[in-house]
Amino acid sequence: MSSLNLMVTIINRNRTKHFTDFYSAQGLTVSYITLGMGTASSEILDYFGLDSSEKGVLFHVVTGEAWKKVKRALRREMQIDVPGVGIAFLVPLSSIGGKKALNYLINGQEFQKGEESTLKETKYELLTVIANQGYTDMIMDAAREVHAAGGTVIHARGTGTDKAEQFLGVTLVPEKDMVFLVVKSSQKNEIMRAIMDKAGLETEARSIVFSLPVTDTAGMRLIEEMEEEGLA
Repeated sequence: MSSLNLMVTIINRNRTKHFTDFYSAQGLTVSYITLGMGTASSEILDYFGLDSSEKGVLFHVVTGEAWKKVKRALRREMQIDVPGVGIAFLVPLSSIGGKKALNYLINGQEFQKGEESTLKETKYELLTVIANQGYTDMIMDAAREVHAAGGTVIHARGTGTDKAEQFLGVTLVPEKDMVFLVVKSSQKNEIMRAIMDKAGLETEARSIVFSLPVTDTAGMRLIEEMEEEGLA
């Protein structure tokens, strides 16, 4: 039996083609690409050798076995653990709508469907914040107050906003910012509460936030080492 995962890769925009070519060589030819903007504080940027430039955000569907191979190649060939290169992480998928869609997305990866299982406790989680466009600073200020390091912003357009008043009691505009933050599971609740309190539905940001488990990462070794040394 195999697991299915959404692999998310965030790199500087000028390296997007380099990474898409790399993934194609690994057999991951079906991908979805969008642009984002880094939001980490200047101290974090300076320490890890990063900049606040535009980001390329790549989405692939991978099996657990495919990830093991790709993770090794990311470290050996793409040097993803070197500060400033980028980050890749997995979010488990519970289902995909239809066999044809599944076959298209995994594109030749070996996959044997099994029973869904409850995820074990994970070290990191992906916080996804969907807010009215233009309120990223409000969201990140709230998150940083409880020690979130940084995030990536994607501009989007929402659908179904006409139903927001019925279910949420507020009116939402279709233009959205989506903010992604990879955080330690132990910090998740505190960060989510801070965002909801200071940038939630009762504010002009009208933020909705949810979390997804991250089952594995690459490119976060330095952060983990800092934590072990008591520096973060």
